[in-house]
Amino acid sequence: MYILRSMKTSVLSIKIDEGVKKRAQAVAGSFGIPLSTLVNAYLVELAETQQVHFSAVEIMTPHLEKLIGEVEKEIAAGETSGPFETADEAIANLKSL
Repeated sequence: MYILRSMKTSVLSIKIDEGVKKRAQAVAGSFGIPLSTLVNAYLVELAETQQVHFSAVEIMTPHLEKLIGEVEKEIAAGETSGPFETADEAIANLKSL
């Protein structure tokens, strides 16, 4: 089933950092979608749901991998603090470090 609806179009002009625009166009292009289509879809969702959604996906970096490795070693060696029964216990532990 196909739903056809005519759309009256309007032009929306916004000011945006040139670097942000180029990066956004690259992301949209990687999906094979024009940036204007993504912006339009977002605005339709905003208008219909009256909700704003943000997502920041963490990108694994060599530095983050190193930190995670160090934490995993500490956990395996039992070099962790807690669990604590109360916030006061946790604060006391932090002050003792």
